[in-house]
Amino acid sequence: MHTVKEAALITGLTEHAIRFYTDKGLVPSLQRNQNNIRMFDEESINWLHGVKCLKQSGMPIEIIKTYVDLCLEGDSTIPQRCTLMMEHKEAALIKLEEAKQHVAHLEQKTALYQAILEHRSPDTTNPGNWDKIQHMHSDVFYSPSVRKA
Repeated sequence: MHTVKEAALITGLTEHAIRFYTDKGLVPSLQRNQNNIRMFDEESINWLHGVKCLKQSGMPIEIIKTYVDLCLEGDSTIPQRCTLMMEHKEAALIKLEEAKQHVAHLEQKTALYQAILEHRSPDTTNPGNWDKIQHMHSDVFYSPSVRKA
């Protein structure tokens, strides 16, 4: 049997994360000693490794809880667990596309800043100066009636 501290060393999780995961019911085999202290056997350590793996994939705690519950029901839930993973993968792919758009936008912004630093472009990045340069980028500025709101 392992204490929280030992479980943290074994799994690479923080003690805080382990307590959080156990409080959320993600370690169903968790045991407590006579002083109500969390104790982890090998199965509990395996659950912690599994939770860590799912969390590293970006899976939210609520979905991990669903996954744990399905695992506890047995092999008959393999199709549901597979669906859960496919749905999580699709959500991750959507986030990846969003991240690619963010990077593309930031590449444009850093190129603009480089141009400003090299005095090839005026500073159009400071909203406090936009009233002076609105004529340069009228397509991206709000109309006067919207700006006053």
